[in-house]
Amino acid sequence: MPYLLGIDIGTSGTKTLICDEDGTVLATAMAEHPIFSPKPGWSEQNPGDWWLAVCKATRGVLKKAKVKAADVGAIGLSGQMHGSVFLGDTGKPLRPALLWNDQRTAEQCAQIESAAGGRAALIDLVANPALTGFTAPKILWVRQHEPRVYEKTRQILLPKDYIRYRLTGEYATEVSDASGTLLLDVVHRAWSDRLLGLLQIDRALLPRLHESQEVTGTLTASAAEALGLRAGTPVVGGAGDQAAGAVGNGIVMPGIVSATLGTSGVVFAHSDHPTLDPKGRVHTMCHAIPDKWCVFGCMLSAGGSFQWLRNQLGATEVAAAGKRGVDPYELLIAEAAKAPPGSEGLFFLPYLTGERCPHPDPLARGGWIGLTARTTRGMLIRSLLEGVTFGMRDALEIMRQMQVPITQTRASGGGARSAFWRQLQADIYKCPIVLTNAAEGPAYGVALLAGVGTGVWSSVEQACKASIKQTAKILPSKKMSRLYDRQFVVYDKLYFDLKQRFVEMAALQS
Repeated sequence: MPYLLGIDIGTSGTKTLICDEDGTVLATAMAEHPIFSPKPGWSEQNPGDWWLAVCKATRGVLKKAKVKAADVGAIGLSGQMHGSVFLGDTGKPLRPALLWNDQRTAEQCAQIESAAGGRAALIDLVANPALTGFTAPKILWVRQHEPRVYEKTRQILLPKDYIRYRLTGEYATEVSDASGTLLLDVVHRAWSDRLLGLLQIDRALLPRLHESQEVTGTLTASAAEALGLRAGTPVVGGAGDQAAGAVGNGIVMPGIVSATLGTSGVVFAHSDHPTLDPKGRVHTMCHAIPDKWCVFGCMLSAGGSFQWLRNQLGATEVAAAGKRGVDPYELLIAEAAKAPPGSEGLFFLPYLTGERCPHPDPLARGGWIGLTARTTRGMLIRSLLEGVTFGMRDALEIMRQMQVPITQTRASGGGARSAFWRQLQADIYKCPIVLTNAAEGPAYGVALLAGVGTGVWSSVEQACKASIKQTAKILPSKKMSRLYDRQFVVYDKLYFDLKQRFVEMAALQS
């Protein structure tokens, strides 16, 4: 039986996964890699660290799964989106990669919109507005600030595609990840010659395009030796982490939406047609399924807000959890559950690292609004969970306005592990919350894509149908949904009330 290997190059580490032809996960492994911030707002990584992590995690998962190299039938790749790897003549990186959360390119975003003829014209060209996280503004930044690097550049790759190059020697990408460069004509699933011309970026710098399940190359002898695999093993296109995670959660048909609460929060919907938000509040990109698209919104500090609260205000729970051998988040949530729904009108704005969707504002700031002498610790915690979930509902409401069908929401990430937070999501989203047997995210999604590309399954839809099963369903409470409807109306206005104040706050720091 051939086994399938999924590799996901994340921001903090690389995860590997091996599953069989039934989609059953045999083992996973993880290897970390560091992040560097040379200046405030900058975020970089060394691509060589990704490669070392891939080698370590692949050898680790083979050992844990007790799978021989010859039994791995195909490899799928996923990775953090938007990052930029600049390669020279020898195929070596010329500088560290600029990451998705790097904020240095606000000026270049404005230049791109101007070159395209305005924000609306840019969305018409590539389905999305210019955001600091995307790849195109990073390319312009390097050209303007590091001209010698740019002159030596012969290829620009996304993180997972650099790993593909190390595995196969091929310069290739696929449409889901390429959608996040801002250089892809998303509707026609091809590089946008029009925008490339306006920005004076040579198309030869970009890799060839594939669909996600297509075989893009095979393992070279040197790569096979480094990873402990068989030379000639096929490597499929794979997907950017959001589309890969969606495949791994079965978001491959209309009506099924995923709500993933990790460090960031992502609401992801399948679409049979390219559906655009003219205001650019959510992203429209190619899905990891041929001739299918997706709409998703990404808030930057979802679980990250809860982690901040744990680290800064949860020392008591952390200490108690250590003595009892439990997760400190369980104790914090238990405290939140004692507080009244709505937290007596207390609101938390989850903009701890600025915001992306639906408010692309790096200056946005987080905080509690509505504190009174009656406010308890439990209300602080509960209002934070409510505020993060309201932020996720923001994306859902935009999708509803776009006529994207939503019949069920599949919860994943840390927010899916808590029964309290699952019910809170159902009540705030006003939609059933579904759990599945699939909990491994992007690495699992690209393992399934590897199976499709090598004939294990005939389509991505068939792979998901065969492998992913519903395990639980949580229905919203009509009473709680009515209460949170009233709360959401207020929450939705607070960003706009404070937008100009955020600008003034930022000016105080300079």
